[in-house]
Amino acid sequence: MGKEKKGFFGRLAAGLCKTRDHIVSGIDSIFSGFSSIDDAFYEELEEVLIMGDLGVAATEEILEHLKEKVKEQKIKDPAECRQLLIDSIKEQMRVEETAYRFEEETSVVLVIGVNGVGKTTTVGKLAGKLKNQGKKVVIAAADTFRAAAGEQLFTWATRAGVEMIGGQGGADPASVIFDAAASAKSKGADVLLCDTAGRLHNKKNLMEELKKIDRIIDREYPGAYRETLVVLDATTGQNALSQARQFQEAADVTGIVLTKMDGTAKGGIAVAIQSELRIPVKYIGIGETIDDLQKFDSDTFVDALFAVREEEAAC
Repeated sequence: MGKEKKGFFGRLAAGLCKTRDHIVSGIDSIFSGFSSIDDAFYEELEEVLIMGDLGVAATEEILEHLKEKVKEQKIKDPAECRQLLIDSIKEQMRVEETAYRFEEETSVVLVIGVNGVGKTTTVGKLAGKLKNQGKKVVIAAADTFRAAAGEQLFTWATRAGVEMIGGQGGADPASVIFDAAASAKSKGADVLLCDTAGRLHNKKNLMEELKKIDRIIDREYPGAYRETLVVLDATTGQNALSQARQFQEAADVTGIVLTKMDGTAKGGIAVAIQSELRIPVKYIGIGETIDDLQKFDSDTFVDALFAVREEEAAC
């Protein structure tokens, strides 16, 4: 594991402290408090996982998997279930390599989400990451409703050394996407990254606008690979899950970015989203720098959550 990854693990483990206190201490007390594996043991485990924001669907799948393994391996001691549970959660959250296909092709990445979740910052960090990989990136600043969004994105674009196409405050976001698509095509860009207005998922007109943007990209960039990422704030727990559901109804969502993983007691929501919506969590954010946005890795996440490497995971 490289220095950056190891550093990220340490920061992630520290950031998941509250989640760990919330979920893992409860799980560990069950493992140590029960002398046999029976219905009461599984019921207690189920309650802790659901209360930890893993969600009902994910919890049921994880426990089914655990029960199968316990039966197969003829395990009698609850303490021996800890690693099996960890492995089961990892399996639940595995992200396929093909999840990042947009990095390998000419692509348009639409980044959506409500205000305040870290959407514009995520676009800036992604632009920096892609540029560091040698990609030619154009940013479309189509969040024309929030006055500071364009300025904030311009700062990120300048830092990353990528071009930004923006509109005046109140301009039609679809027209910004149109101009940005033309610019990206003429410059032979690898990735067009589109920041959109902070959509309130219950506002029909904003969803209609999203569909209009979609139509423009389909028409102007027919050959481009399409990626639609929803940015969610991990600290909002089940509310993040309901937001993701609403966006899924309005757009072809292909991935989730979970921000503010540091300092939330609701980190378990990462498991729930993947299980209930069948949409992979592709990136997680734990801070302000480009390196604090990383591709989601189920092994790293679950190891950090369960403090597998004690020396790096002390709260």
